Amino acid sequence: MKAMGTDPRILSLAAEVAISPEQNVPVILLKLKEIINNTPFGSSELKKVKQDIYCYDLIRYCLLVLSQDCSRIQGGWTTISQLTQILSHCCVGLEPGEDAEEFYNELLPSAAENFLVLGRQLQTCFINAAKGEEKDALLHFFEIVTDSLFWLLGGHVQLIQNVLRSDHFLHLLQTDNVQVGSTVMTMLQNILQISSGDLLRIEGKTLHSILNEVVFKLLSTPSPVIRSTATRLLLLMAESHQEILILLRLSACYKGLRSLLNKQEPGTEFSQELRHLIGLLSPKVYQEVEEQKLHQAACLIQAYWKGFQTRKRLKKLPSAVITLQRSFRSKRTKMLLKLSRQKEEEDRRLQLQLQRQRAMRLSRELRLSMLEIVHPGQVEKHNREIEEKSALIIQKHWRGYRERKNFCQQRPSLVEYKAAVTLQRAGSEVSGVINRELHSQAQERLQHYFMGRALEERAQQHREALTARINTNIEQLMKAPSLKEAEGKEPELFLSRSRPVAAKAKQAHLNTLKHIQAPWWKKLGEEARDEIDIPKDELSIELGTLFIGGTKPP
Repeated sequence: MKAMGTDPRILSLAAEVAISPEQNVPVILLKLKEIINNTPFGSSELKKVKQDIYCYDLIRYCLLVLSQDCSRIQGGWTTISQLTQILSHCCVGLEPGEDAEEFYNELLPSAAENFLVLGRQLQTCFINAAKGEEKDALLHFFEIVTDSLFWLLGGHVQLIQNVLRSDHFLHLLQTDNVQVGSTVMTMLQNILQISSGDLLRIEGKTLHSILNEVVFKLLSTPSPVIRSTATRLLLLMAESHQEILILLRLSACYKGLRSLLNKQEPGTEFSQELRHLIGLLSPKVYQEVEEQKLHQAACLIQAYWKGFQTRKRLKKLPSAVITLQRSFRSKRTKMLLKLSRQKEEEDRRLQLQLQRQRAMRLSRELRLSMLEIVHPGQVEKHNREIEEKSALIIQKHWRGYRERKNFCQQRPSLVEYKAAVTLQRAGSEVSGVINRELHSQAQERLQHYFMGRALEERAQQHREALTARINTNIEQLMKAPSLKEAEGKEPELFLSRSRPVAAKAKQAHLNTLKHIQAPWWKKLGEEARDEIDIPKDELSIELGTLFIGGTKPP
């Protein structure tokens, strides 16, 4: 699947490769170098260009060209060396996308293997070359190929194990040529500086072969360049891995290595590295190395344990934070709810207080208005009735509270009593005669109860009618105008149809007129009488003759 928005230069180059003859493809692929060089390094545009190159299989074309015989390629080693540069630069920093597995497992190992094969071919050509200029050119091409391989390994460190395990790399390392051997060991030193741990992941046989070759070049090669490079490489291996140092110190293959190193010529350029290597191989240093190894092992165990503890705490941290937040929010909610309830309680208390004050004020106003209506002689009686009603209300509430409290206290006993009665009822057998007697007694009690209830309802209705009549008369009297302001038949509305009441009112009126018309000297020493004597025979009239609701009873 081709990428959207492809660079037109890549598209044109891919079309040209597709229609061109096979012998012209390598030269056409060299145009990729110009495209890559003209794109800013590290930019997103360069990543897009590399993706386009990979999508149009131009990288595979480069691999196919590099796997061919160099004598058949136009431009020879010049074209091949440039194609290795192009291939390594295209593979480093490339994001393959959906084809990642094929790219990492097939294409990259194949590219590294092709570089090693080209290195061996250049090594053979360099050794067989007779002219000095030809040797220099081949050495230059060899350095380009090794640099391209190192660039590829720097971008994909997982390929280092493949290179170290390769037989082609071991053959390159085993060369007797000073320049080629120095280049290969320098590349190996640079590789180990990138990732030295891969050296211990290869097979023991391969590791011994590399160590043997480095030690051999250090002890047997007369070239100071090779010896210097071999010393630095061996020192790097010994310092990076304690296992290699122990192998050089204790293995029978390297027995006497320290004494041979002591016989090397002093005063050389690499004498400092050589003395350092000899010091590492000494017994004292070996003991220190062992202690250092134990110390590092202890540090590693502590690091793993601390890392485990830290990861464990970090794993619990979100839940702890959530729990803390939940607790804080719950506490805050409870606090706000408590404050809200306190505020509501305070508002309710103030409202009740205002209601009580308002009710007390209305009660006092009503009492004052009633005192204005009631006769002065009836005030004490009226107050006594109010006090009695109040006392009755208080007693009612207190008795209700006391009975409810007693009921709550006696409830378990009542439950036990009912349970006992139920058990006794279920346990005892009652005869039919006794059941009929109990039934008849229950019927009589029910009949008596309903009859009394009907009489009580009629009496209650009569009392309510009298109360309504009295309330109506009171309201009319309160709203009635004075006698001076009365007009027409308004006074007749207040005439009572009850003879006792009319007689009492008439007698009171006559007494008042006599008292008013009497001379002042007759009023000395007299006290206003609160009551007016009325004959008892006038008061013995039945209550049924009173006028109620505007109609007379039949």
